[in-house]
Amino acid sequence: MRRRLIAGAVATATGLAFLITVPGISAVAAPTASTTTTEYTVVAEDGVSAEAAVQAITAAGGTVVGRNDAVGMFQVTSQRADFGARATAATALIGASERKAIGYAPKADKLVERENLNSATSSRKHPSKAAKLDPLDDKLWGLQMIRADRARKKEAGDRGVTVGVLDTGLDASNPDLAPNFSTRLSRNFAPDLIDVDGPCEVASCLDPVGTDDGGHGTHVAGTIGAAANGSGVSGVAPGITLVELKGGQDSGYFFLEPVVNALTYAGDVGLDVVNMSFYVDPWLYNCTDNPADTAEEKAEQKAIIQGMKRALTYAHRRGVTLVGALGNNHEDLGKPRTDTSSPDYPADAAKERPIDNNTCWDLPVEGPHVIGVSSIGPSGQKADYSNYGLEQISVAAPGGWFRDGFGTPTSRTNGNMILSSYPIKVLQEEGKVDAAGNVTAGNEELVLKDCTKAGVCGYYTYLQGTSMASPHAAGVAALIASKFGQRDRWRGGLTMSPTKVETQLYRTAAKTACPQPRLKSYVQEGRDTTFDALCEGGTKFNGFYGHGVIDAYAAVTERLR
Repeated sequence: MRRRLIAGAVATATGLAFLITVPGISAVAAPTASTTTTEYTVVAEDGVSAEAAVQAITAAGGTVVGRNDAVGMFQVTSQRADFGARATAATALIGASERKAIGYAPKADKLVERENLNSATSSRKHPSKAAKLDPLDDKLWGLQMIRADRARKKEAGDRGVTVGVLDTGLDASNPDLAPNFSTRLSRNFAPDLIDVDGPCEVASCLDPVGTDDGGHGTHVAGTIGAAANGSGVSGVAPGITLVELKGGQDSGYFFLEPVVNALTYAGDVGLDVVNMSFYVDPWLYNCTDNPADTAEEKAEQKAIIQGMKRALTYAHRRGVTLVGALGNNHEDLGKPRTDTSSPDYPADAAKERPIDNNTCWDLPVEGPHVIGVSSIGPSGQKADYSNYGLEQISVAAPGGWFRDGFGTPTSRTNGNMILSSYPIKVLQEEGKVDAAGNVTAGNEELVLKDCTKAGVCGYYTYLQGTSMASPHAAGVAALIASKFGQRDRWRGGLTMSPTKVETQLYRTAAKTACPQPRLKSYVQEGRDTTFDALCEGGTKFNGFYGHGVIDAYAAVTERLR
């Protein structure tokens, strides 16, 4: 995550019509008509039937080309320049705006996730008291911190538990991911858009499942469920089934439509857990009535809020445990600062926006039913970049902190970050691996390669962020469902109430008190005072650690209550 984690807001379906502009799809300029077709996303008002919504869209001059009746969302095209205004005026619809990117994957977030580039001196090992399972597991301090290595002896994860990775894709050619990957359940909801992703690689423009041109999703997937198979690394829950839910473009943009469709699909097919390690653009905060915003901007944000609320609630009600990163904006989400970075699309559109915590949401992490995860480093301290706060935090988990260990030889080393799987294709594009599959000179500490006896090689790299913390928690949630879930008579596999999963996750987390003094400064690590963070609350629950640091071993060995 570059800045914030998408974390849904509240519950029930409410309707809005909004349109999101796909970069490169030009808006019409004529008063009422043009030969140029513009794409829109429209959400219906509460209580409006799908048929009534379609009629209203048609009357406004639009053509429905796709629909998700579960949340009242419609994909629309129109050649009318005034379609947005006409749709907004329709009583069955909230409003309309052109299709526009609402999210951007952390791929370009080198300031946080790849802070180690060109500055790390070495990697370090964190010796484990438990037997090393895979060749690179001694570098996985996160697994050891949450006692996932010990938990594995009691519960390694059940193949009947499915975990959706809602991200940029998943490289199933990696020998650590291939054994646990479900081609049957995986879906790509984000076809390539030539204007933002470049030329399509396949005729349909829909990349096959099991591929990842961004890399972020593959890294997340490895932490959740890389197989314990004697190769590379192993995940928190190495026995579960991984499901790709591609909701992001190859370029890193996230559009509302693919994300919502992925969430409702997860509910429909009965996935047990979905991890969401991405954030929403163009708005750092989506506000319902910010005085700094235009009427069109307000309508767009209302639509994003309601669309995400509906989708998150839909999935939760169908048994999906939702886990999301808290965000990398080093901010108390209950006391948001003035937003000076939104909207960040199109270019040069940002303005100063006062943020009212009661009417603004950071999505999806502030949405309904989302387990919000903060990030800690090897020392157990909150990472300087991690968001926090009593209002939205649920638990803390290892996400890496490059600057941890100030004053020691381990400070600013790769080993402070999270090692996980990464696509060779992306590494080759970045020049870190050559055409022959060899790690290039100067990148030996950043990229690790491990091959099976059959000669199939996997590649691994270090990242940090709440995007890396969230999959640790998703993995523990999967272990809980594996240990205590019941057989699903309708869809097969196991199932467990998300509320029960959350309760066990929270109850067994290692209670961690606020630091003393409570006002944590990161000046010695080279940060300015805007990174200062005040930890509020007690040992049982506080703004840095929530219910505590997740504990996989306790989660599967302590009885449900």
